[in-house]
Amino acid sequence: MKRRDALMTLGAAAGTAASYRLVRAQAGQTHPLGSPPSFEWKKPSRPVTAAVMGAGGRGRVYAAYAKAFPDEFKIVGVAEPIPYRNAFLAEGHGIPAERRWPTWERAFDGPKFCDAIIVTTPDRLHYGPAMAALEKGYDLLLEKAIAQSWAQCRDILDLATARRAIVGVCHVLRYTPYFRMMRHIVASGRLGELVGIQHLEPVEHIHMSHSFVRGNWRNSRESTPMLLSKCCHDLDILRWLADRPCDKVQSFGSLRLFREEMAPPGAPARCADGCPVEATCPFSAVEIYLRRKSWLGHKDTPGDDDASVGEWLARTNYGRCVFRLDNDVVDNQVVNLTFGDISATLAMEGLTSYAGRRTRIMGTRGDLVGDEDRLEVFDFHERKRFLWTVAGHGRVDSGHGGGDNGLVRDWVQAVGRRDPALLATTLKESMDSHLIGFTAEKSRLEGGTLRAVDGKGL
Repeated sequence: MKRRDALMTLGAAAGTAASYRLVRAQAGQTHPLGSPPSFEWKKPSRPVTAAVMGAGGRGRVYAAYAKAFPDEFKIVGVAEPIPYRNAFLAEGHGIPAERRWPTWERAFDGPKFCDAIIVTTPDRLHYGPAMAALEKGYDLLLEKAIAQSWAQCRDILDLATARRAIVGVCHVLRYTPYFRMMRHIVASGRLGELVGIQHLEPVEHIHMSHSFVRGNWRNSRESTPMLLSKCCHDLDILRWLADRPCDKVQSFGSLRLFREEMAPPGAPARCADGCPVEATCPFSAVEIYLRRKSWLGHKDTPGDDDASVGEWLARTNYGRCVFRLDNDVVDNQVVNLTFGDISATLAMEGLTSYAGRRTRIMGTRGDLVGDEDRLEVFDFHERKRFLWTVAGHGRVDSGHGGGDNGLVRDWVQAVGRRDPALLATTLKESMDSHLIGFTAEKSRLEGGTLRAVDGKGL
């Protein structure tokens, strides 16, 4: 049995639900669980124009929508200090030399020249370009986390409100067919009154080592805590499902594995420098990046030949031993939350062999189990099980389960039509998940104190 199927049926095989008939949608017919509501798409009178601040992975992904749908969206400027990334975006979108800058500050020297700014700089650099763009009258597509502190998040919200800007926060999961269907099922009343949610974010161990031990999000002082850099999505989904503010939160977590004292005897600073366990280490940089040629999306030079990858590993953190770095973000964390009379738990686990979020939702009328590929609902009253799958009913045309294109599509519509209601989440709504995250991290640092989610003491 596949892992997914095992997890989907775990605990049900010995119970009553598994013995009931599984209802599937018939070909060409509406699914018995219904479908999420959607707004009418309208072709813009002209493409929305935007400049990208930060041409890394996320900046390139969002900009790619303009290549696929040039009648809707056009990239007209780029700020990026790494030359090949700057050139890649500029050449791919026909950006003139006068609209190419090495740093985001230069982009705001002159008058406003486009509709919006896409902020995909590193987390610690979100605040500056976001505030500068809002001051100039631009709309925003702002990568999460909004900013490094709650005070900075409030500054951005206050200025965006004063300027009446359209601001989309990149909570891409809200724009996926899978999570939209999950939200629809809960909102439709199929599960009755919501009682509890259990949510697991299994980061996958290589992803953990790449992004949160060696990578840009390894150190909370340089970036944000794990709950904001990775699990901001998950906190946002919990808030979306509960459909009410979180009032209390408590959190526990630690950095269990990736510490100096856990290094194998004789391990050098870099994996390629004669490490005695390199051949068997699951986190070997030589194996991951050089032999497999995987996880090279954050490489700051072009090409994936051995010489280019080797040079990159020799001078960056990506070539260093995972036990000998300056990382401080947790590799495991649990968050307990209450949304009024709804209880919820979030578990972030960095040491898993698999990825793909797992969610269980319990209501007074039924329950739901999901794994990002399929949703199974059991109705207590009808005594039926209902199956919905992404493969059968979702349209996935981009990364993050279709959320990347889904986000940009809706944001372009919102900017072009001057209607923030077309976004699955506004900046004000996104603030709720950030407030939960900052408060939960405060609780963790205090040893798991129960804290009110009110912004005090952050």
